[in-house]
Amino acid sequence: MAEIGFYHLTRSDVFAALPALLGRTLQAGEKALVVCPDEALLKLLDERLWTCPTPEWLPHGTAKTPHPEWQPVFLTTQAEENPAQAGFLFRINGAGGDSAGFKRVFDLFDGNDEEAVMAARERWRAAKAEGHTLAYWKQEETGWVKAG
Repeated sequence: MAEIGFYHLTRSDVFAALPALLGRTLQAGEKALVVCPDEALLKLLDERLWTCPTPEWLPHGTAKTPHPEWQPVFLTTQAEENPAQAGFLFRINGAGGDSAGFKRVFDLFDGNDEEAVMAARERWRAAKAEGHTLAYWKQEETGWVKAG
């Protein structure tokens, strides 16, 4: 079973929150699969990761990148597409599907969107029923706080 962390974004958006989480993933020697709900968000996230200020550099690629199997962070809209065999799965706004085969799963959702919050609660219930280890993280002024 995977360890699944639900990240309730209330103080920033995914473009601000994701780079720090990915940076820590790379520091831990892990690879990341980031699953976006659509191509528009994938394209925007790809652009933003190249220009984010912290960490200074986030090497990543998409299906259009040569040698996707070499990418430490791979962005996709297809959860089954994992060419680098990443151990960490980042689900953006409910995308990403099955947690099987991943060490850790990061479920990031927009806490200012009631539909997104309700969908995250449903994913929480399903993951709990499947027997996964769950954690809920909320944003505070000082950063992420584990609550539950």
